[in-house]
Amino acid sequence: MVRATARRLRDLRRRTADRRFGIHLLGSAAVAAVAAVPFGLLLVLVEGQWQPLRRLDAGAARRLHETALDHPAWTDTLRFLSDRVWDPFTLRTAVALLTGWLLYRRAWRLAAWSAVTATAGGFIGLLVKTVVERARPALEDPVAHAPGFSFPSGHAMTATTSFAILLLVLLPMVPRPLRALCWCAAVGSVLGVGFTRVALGVHWFSDVVGGWLLGLAVVALTTWAFEAWRTDTGRGHAGLSEGLEPELTDARPEPGPSARRHGDGSGRG
Repeated sequence: MVRATARRLRDLRRRTADRRFGIHLLGSAAVAAVAAVPFGLLLVLVEGQWQPLRRLDAGAARRLHETALDHPAWTDTLRFLSDRVWDPFTLRTAVALLTGWLLYRRAWRLAAWSAVTATAGGFIGLLVKTVVERARPALEDPVAHAPGFSFPSGHAMTATTSFAILLLVLLPMVPRPLRALCWCAAVGSVLGVGFTRVALGVHWFSDVVGGWLLGLAVVALTTWAFEAWRTDTGRGHAGLSEGLEPELTDARPEPGPSARRHGDGSGRG
């Protein structure tokens, strides 16, 4: 009798989890669609060569290129920021190190979110570049060069996903009075990456906006999935001001045999 009751309870929990999983799949699709709408609109305008957008791109490229030619020291600074500080390889390395640290802390799901967000962003950006095949600006006396296609900006998209990952994971460890400063630093860095790419003449303005929007769409989708898992485990919505997993800062006791079998109760197993 007891075994039959336990079996029925397990079946009920499994069916409930299956229903929630189906709801989460539909919700994820809806979130992805809504987040991708601005990017899709921009893509249509780029592919249709909408004249107001082309004029905006050309005007921004011309003015910033003239400034770059007239101020070599300023251009060298932009090149250093773009190719060293905010380079995609540097940002991806930072995310990889963070993911490794999360694995060390046994924050399995948070590590998975970090890895999936960064990897999905890279592959999606490369796929869109290949499909659109937009040429980069062709300027006289260029101050910088970049390989590959132009739309969307890989630097802008990588900066968006990488700084989102770093911010949402590490925010719980930052004292509350300093969290606004962290948000400002992350947003400022993402905007700065986009500015350097246009100012150096290797991207159109709309390329950078496309990278920002597509990166935000990826982060929105994976973050929604992570928050859905938190809800299923009874933790509830943490809020972006708290980071994705505030419990990451909790002291972690040494798990006993029972905890190792069933999870340590921290939500990280």
